[in-house]
Amino acid sequence: MSEMAMSLTALAGFVVGALAVLFYRNQIEASSRAATAGDQETSALPQGVASVLAVLPSSAVVLDAHDRVLRASSAARAFGLVKGDRLMAAELLALARQVRRDGEIRESEIDVAGHKFGQEITNFAVRVAPLGSHGQVLVLAEDQTERRRVEAVRRDFVANVSHELKTPVGALSLLAETIQDAADDPEAVTRFAGRMQHEAARLNYLVQDLITLSRIQGAEPIPTPGQVSIDESIHDAIDHCNTRAIAKDITLVTGGTEGLRIWGDDELLVTALRNLIDNAVAYSPEHTRVVVSVRPAGDSVEISVSDQGIGIPEEALERIFERFFRVDAARSRATGGTGLGLAIVKHVAAAHAGEVSVWSKEGSGSTFTLRLPAFGGTAVVVPPPNTLEAAK
Repeated sequence: MSEMAMSLTALAGFVVGALAVLFYRNQIEASSRAATAGDQETSALPQGVASVLAVLPSSAVVLDAHDRVLRASSAARAFGLVKGDRLMAAELLALARQVRRDGEIRESEIDVAGHKFGQEITNFAVRVAPLGSHGQVLVLAEDQTERRRVEAVRRDFVANVSHELKTPVGALSLLAETIQDAADDPEAVTRFAGRMQHEAARLNYLVQDLITLSRIQGAEPIPTPGQVSIDESIHDAIDHCNTRAIAKDITLVTGGTEGLRIWGDDELLVTALRNLIDNAVAYSPEHTRVVVSVRPAGDSVEISVSDQGIGIPEEALERIFERFFRVDAARSRATGGTGLGLAIVKHVAAAHAGEVSVWSKEGSGSTFTLRLPAFGGTAVVVPPPNTLEAAK
């Protein structure tokens, strides 16, 4: 009996132990399921949030309670704000943690290093807010780099226009007073009257350039485009510039392919070419030449204006088409330039869906090239009317 009792006791102990192990295992599995469910609940986005984020134009990021990225828009990844499941901008991460702690919405501006669209620094207006009740945080970042650049250009433009207008207006006022005081000196009156004419002409050029620039700076399509003969436009532009070129004994030469046409506005093209030739003459020494050449380039026509002038420093090439930018301000004002000529050329090119580029080397001259879409989509030579009649 004692042996049987001992066996029964051992069996009972084994069963109890097995039941205990089984119960413990079930408890662990239940705890694990509960924890997993909790994590899923914490990591799940509130209903409808994913749909809203998908249509937002700004960069949007949702962080969980552990700063892991649950959802990020394509813009956020393109700007480098998010890599994998990490938010890369330290300032944004710090804001998100503050919002998680106190539940208050925060707004700020940050600069992020990157190279999207060639920009080295991107400026964002950011808004960070709590999302749900599980420590999630929503980060919205709006790229305002271009808006800030446009505002800066506008401020510079207003300041520069004010300055440029004040100079000739002030000079005219002073010269008028001087003439009044020198009424008894005919020579002085003649001399100062000549100066007044010079300042009045400078003011007129500035106003005309401002009107032209305001008309085309929106890069909007030309309202009534038509066939434009490159040869005729070059001839008209050279006629405008001949007097100044002759005064400096500068020869204006044409070359390249004749008979090419573009689709656009002949008046705007003449304006652009006149500005390029005027610049070439103004910055070239006497007894040199300026060459205007044309060549077909597939679906475009290239018009180049080359001079033997002083050239442009390399560091100024990126800014040469900005309004009122001058490499040598004193020399520009001495030559009567308004500082708007190359800006007008750039906008004329944009209005024609084309572009303008520059090659220059100090002491070796400069070449400005207009590349404009050819009429008919292909740069082909159109014989002059008299040639067509002879062929018949």
